Amino acid sequence: MMNLRNMVQGLESDAVALELIAHWEHDQGTLKFWRASSTFVYAVKHKRKTYFLRFAFEQETPLEQIEAELEFMQYLHRHGFPCVIPLPSVNGRFIESVQLPQGRYYGVVFSKADGVPMYEVDELPCKAWGRSLASLHGLSRTYEPAGGKRRSWREALLFAESVLHRHPHENEAMAELARVKAWLESMPAAEEAYGLIHYDFQTDNVFWQEKSGQLSVIDFDDSMYHWFAMDIAAALADQLEDRSPEGEAQLQAFVRGYRSVRPLAEAMVQAFPRFRRFAELYSFARLLASLENSELEEAPEWLDGLKTELRQYCDEMRQGFAKPW
Repeated sequence: MMNLRNMVQGLESDAVALELIAHWEHDQGTLKFWRASSTFVYAVKHKRKTYFLRFAFEQETPLEQIEAELEFMQYLHRHGFPCVIPLPSVNGRFIESVQLPQGRYYGVVFSKADGVPMYEVDELPCKAWGRSLASLHGLSRTYEPAGGKRRSWREALLFAESVLHRHPHENEAMAELARVKAWLESMPAAEEAYGLIHYDFQTDNVFWQEKSGQLSVIDFDDSMYHWFAMDIAAALADQLEDRSPEGEAQLQAFVRGYRSVRPLAEAMVQAFPRFRRFAELYSFARLLASLENSELEEAPEWLDGLKTELRQYCDEMRQGFAKPW
């Protein structure tokens, strides 16, 4: 989640989006706001086909991290993994930037994913979902970036630590940080179990193609170096929390699908709840950071409601930190 002040400034009059999209061929008047979370996303049409402009504030997403993300996506695509790819601008660049008074923004235009969003599918094709993530991990295991590298779980925890130092009253979160850090540092980073992961392989980022039985994937902007089991635990966040017979069946089907492509040690499956605690802590720190300095004189109507929602999420997460490790 980006800082809310940055969100308000980045959305104002669609000025950033309009300046950025001018670098790509598109049908005039078709730019339309889609969503804003950790980045800004707008839908746009070119020759009646839909594309997506995504942009980020430089202070929150450095250029090198975007370059590393796009390099990984292009590598996956070249090796036959179905994911969206960036499209070159009229200048032949995959990343364009604009400078505004509040700072610099970097924009990328992506193709639209093939298929139906998984959250719209009545019966989740969990085995195919697991197979897809295992295929991604198989390619990740042999991936050597030519350019800069994506961040790792260590940088994510350093970020969480820096945020928590600005909020010294968050004692439970600080204690959780120490536990998570000590646990991950004790884990063996074996080659077959560790690499660059998607990190947000949930149903809103995967699209089901019924004819081919494959999934098409979007949104690699949270990708980081971590244990592959973290990717599975993040994908199955709802099922791990739910623990109903249906949720348990989905989890087992996903794991079966995954294991049909590559190995997954039972010890890693047992560690899913601990990987979820890393994710919760990292999300908590990002939410705290998003709420910082967010008192605005002329705030849009939606801002107060969003702040209330984010504070409620933070309260729920605080309760989780108190649970036995």
